[in-house]
Amino acid sequence: MKSWLRLLPVLWLLVMLPVVARGHDVQPAYLEVRQTDPTHLAVTWKVPARSALTGLRVALPADWQAASGPVDENSQENLVQRWVLVCPGGAAGGLDGRRVGVTGLEKIPADVMVRVVRLDGSALVTRLNPALTSFVIENQPGFWHLAATYTRLGVDHILMGVDHLLFVLGLLLIVKTRWILLKTITAFTVAHSLTLGIATLGYASAPLLPLNAAIALSILFLGPEIVRRKRGQTSLTIEHPWVVAFAFGLLHGFGFASGLTSLGLAHGEIPPALLLFNVGVEIGQLMFVGIILSLEKSFQVLEVQWSRWARWIPAYAVGGLGAFWTIQRTAMLLGTLR
Repeated sequence: MKSWLRLLPVLWLLVMLPVVARGHDVQPAYLEVRQTDPTHLAVTWKVPARSALTGLRVALPADWQAASGPVDENSQENLVQRWVLVCPGGAAGGLDGRRVGVTGLEKIPADVMVRVVRLDGSALVTRLNPALTSFVIENQPGFWHLAATYTRLGVDHILMGVDHLLFVLGLLLIVKTRWILLKTITAFTVAHSLTLGIATLGYASAPLLPLNAAIALSILFLGPEIVRRKRGQTSLTIEHPWVVAFAFGLLHGFGFASGLTSLGLAHGEIPPALLLFNVGVEIGQLMFVGIILSLEKSFQVLEVQWSRWARWIPAYAVGGLGAFWTIQRTAMLLGTLR
C-alpha cells in the first residue's frame, strides 16, 4: 500500500465529522401497529434511550381513538411506550389506505422501522427516514419492497457506523499486499456474519454498553499497530491481520445485530430479514473498500505526494478517536452501574 493511503482516515473523518463524535449511533427506532381484534390496535413505540430519536413522535390517523395507555416500559437501552387504539371500520377498512408516520424525523439523520401486523398475521414492514417520514398502508406489499427495506437498512447500518468503518480502514492501513487484504476482509466478514446470525436468532446476546466500549477498544488497538507498520516493525497483527480481523469481527457482528434485534421480529420473519440485512452490510462494506482502493489507484496515477509529518496523522487519528470512544463509552457504562 502506498504511503498516501495512510492519509485517507483524515479525509474521511473530515467528511464524517458531524457523526464522528457519537460513533455508532444508528440503531433505528421501531414502531409496531398490531391488529389484535377487528376493532382494536396495539401500538408499540421504541427508541434508543441515548439518542436524538427520543424527540420523535408517532403520527397516526386522527380517528384512531385511544382505548388505554400509553404505558412506559423503559430500560437502560430503550424507551418504550405501549398503548391500545380503537380502529373504526374494523378489519375491512380500518388499516388499508391509512397514513402512518413520525413527526420530527425530517430533522434527524436516522431510520424508523415500521411494522404493521394484520389480524390474519400478515405483516407489512417499511423504513422511514428524513426523506420519507410517513407512508400509506398497502393492501398487499410485495416481496421486493421487503427485500429493499432490509437490504437498505444493512447498507445504511455499515455506512453510517463510523466506528465499524474506522476499524476496516485501520486494517487497510496495516495490510501489506492485496492477497493479505483479501484474507483480512474475508475473515472480518465471516466473523461478523457468524455473530450477527447467532445474535439475531436469539442464541446469544451482548449487552449494548459493554459491547460498544469493546468495539471502541478494537479501534484503539489498531492505532499503535499502524505506527509500528510505518516504522518498519512487526507484530502478530501486522504479519497476520486476518487473525485480529476475525477476533474483533465477532464483536462487531453483535453490533450489527442491534439493527435487527431491536425490531422485535416474529420468528418466521427472522431468516429472510437476517439474510437481506447481512447482504446489505456486505454491500456497504464492499462499497467502502472499493472507494478506498479506487482512491489509491487515482492518487497513484496523479503521483500525489504528502509531507513527512502528515503521514503520521492517520495512525494518531485512528488511535486517538478509538481512545476517545473507549473513554466515553466506558464512562457511560460505569455510570449505569452506580
